[in-house]
Amino acid sequence: MAQNAEEKGILCDRLLTIVDNISDGVFSIDLDYRITFINKAAQKITGFSYTEAYGKSCKDILQTNVCDSSCPLKATLTSGIPIINKPVCLVNKKGKRVPISISTALLKDAWGNVVGGVETFRDLDLARQIQKEFESRFTFEDMISRNKEMQHLFEMLPIIAESGSSVMIEGESGTGKELIARALHNLSSRKSHPFIAVNCGALPDNLLESELFGYVAGAFTDAKKDKKGRFALAEKGTLFLDEIGNISPAMQVKLLRVLHDKEYEPLGGTETMRSDVRIITASNAPLDAMVENETFRADLFYRINVIKIVLPPLRERREDIPLLIDHFVDQFNRLRRKDLAGASPATLDILIKYDFPGNIRELENIIEHAFVICPQGIIKPEHLPKHLHADNAIPAVEIASTMKEMETLFLIAALKRNNWSRKETARQIGIDPSTLYRKIKKLKLKIPEEKDR
Repeated sequence: MAQNAEEKGILCDRLLTIVDNISDGVFSIDLDYRITFINKAAQKITGFSYTEAYGKSCKDILQTNVCDSSCPLKATLTSGIPIINKPVCLVNKKGKRVPISISTALLKDAWGNVVGGVETFRDLDLARQIQKEFESRFTFEDMISRNKEMQHLFEMLPIIAESGSSVMIEGESGTGKELIARALHNLSSRKSHPFIAVNCGALPDNLLESELFGYVAGAFTDAKKDKKGRFALAEKGTLFLDEIGNISPAMQVKLLRVLHDKEYEPLGGTETMRSDVRIITASNAPLDAMVENETFRADLFYRINVIKIVLPPLRERREDIPLLIDHFVDQFNRLRRKDLAGASPATLDILIKYDFPGNIRELENIIEHAFVICPQGIIKPEHLPKHLHADNAIPAVEIASTMKEMETLFLIAALKRNNWSRKETARQIGIDPSTLYRKIKKLKLKIPEEKDR
């Protein structure tokens, strides 16, 4: 009997040693909410030593924002239901706010009687630091991605930057074309000189010409004095021409001359100006198709298309969505002085399934919207914009009564997501296009005639 008691004592000591040396904070309370044990991690996070904490009320030591209103330990002792990973914020001994994640459980004696509760908590600041170290492996300049295509682009950007050649960036709105342009400038030998961006699609021809080339006094009614254009302001640096596909044929001719001769005249001027500027252009529409349609000059296209970069939309790099969410949560925590822990699994599931027609910019706006609606804790589905809840698809497995019907529903949904493109659909769902074609034929799926390709 004595030997059994001795073995239990040794086992108890070992368990205490283990609990005392884990990275999560752990403490236990009695039924009067007095602390009966607190491990080293909890002492470090709260700032209170074992002697200072032992026997004290847990709310005097932990000092969280939910102690008075919705104490997790009280809820567990009342209901018997444990709480898992509840995000809260504590104030440590020095008065610093520390975001933590709390889990609770009942503490019972050898006969099964409840004698108190135990709470474990994790320092989310430390978790975020570890997350940032993990993210740093997928970060380049101001861009974040673990997508293979983007990782390859990150490897190539320093080489492209040093080449000094003209670069054309294609990608949907919100994919980060200007970020790529700025990265190319920052990595180049021109980085100590200006980076100037112009949205060509936002200005009519007459204004765009004066913006790019400047004007002399008297060039038009309100031209009281000379004004430098963007080419002059970007001298020896980089000029980024966004939405280049929107400029008129007449403006294309003038721009071609600058690229060919490195010369231009300010509006209303007679003096020819020399230009030493690297040109980076961007378009959300494929310019080669515009050349075929004769809406964009072929000679200008070949001037700006020395090196072409195509940015994939966010729906083709869904593995980046969790990384980007964490990045924006961290960003808005600093801007809004909040301590949101991140997105809940249900929220993450909604966002990963969403197609993001506005790409990364839209995701940033969604997270900003959540920060306005969500006062504290974690971003839940109800904190997302309403359009993300509309038309939420019911999984095919819950609707279909047969395997054939389920496969039909799945393929139609996949085809719709990819604008009925068989090639893109096959790539997304991981099968050969010929296999997809056979399935479409076998299931007798109807493809819109104009999309039948």
